[in-house]
Amino acid sequence: MMMIRVALFPNFSKIFVLGLLTPFVLVGFMAIGSSWAAEEDKERWNHKYTTGNYLFGRDPIQFLTDHVDLLPKGAALDLAMGEGRNGVFLATKGFQVTGVDISEAGFKKAQALASEKGVTITTLVADLEQYILPPDTFDLIICTYYLQRDLFPKIAQALKPGGMVLIETYTVDHLQYRPQFNRIFLLERNELLTLLPGFRVLRYQEVDSGEAAFASLLAQKPIQTTK
Repeated sequence: MMMIRVALFPNFSKIFVLGLLTPFVLVGFMAIGSSWAAEEDKERWNHKYTTGNYLFGRDPIQFLTDHVDLLPKGAALDLAMGEGRNGVFLATKGFQVTGVDISEAGFKKAQALASEKGVTITTLVADLEQYILPPDTFDLIICTYYLQRDLFPKIAQALKPGGMVLIETYTVDHLQYRPQFNRIFLLERNELLTLLPGFRVLRYQEVDSGEAAFASLLAQKPIQTTK
């Protein structure tokens, strides 16, 4: 599209040409761009997950196993579920688990792992940048090693009063181990503490293991009371 615009308006800047477009056309271009990006993400992750091994292992993260007894039983949502290691673990503990991810290949491995463990999970293929979380639906939401900052208000709305959220992902200190990592997708120090205003922080840590640097949070949505 950029090449066509340059050919039609050789003496005008890109910003000026965009200014000639109607709002509806601009929205159309944005939607197409978002769709292309989602398809690229899907292909990339499908390719990564086609390996016979589990890319991130079959065991849940330690922060989840350490605190599973604190979590409210019921409906659990695993955002960016991937190959299912955390969601399947929750299912073995009696949670009704729904996983959302962009990769069908990841879900095939998640379902295989669930079958091996003798549990069932529900999986939904969706782009999290477009997915609408239903309000006041889940007792627990987890999201690990995926950072999309505008998801946090949606997570807050999707939790039932008193529900909990468990997050773990890389911090900027991880750049010492993977300098090529895009900083946009890394938490600043203590940033995770600011992303769910009004929530009660139950557990928080920042860890540098010598191989990775990450932050973990367990927080609870306030229980709303009527006056």
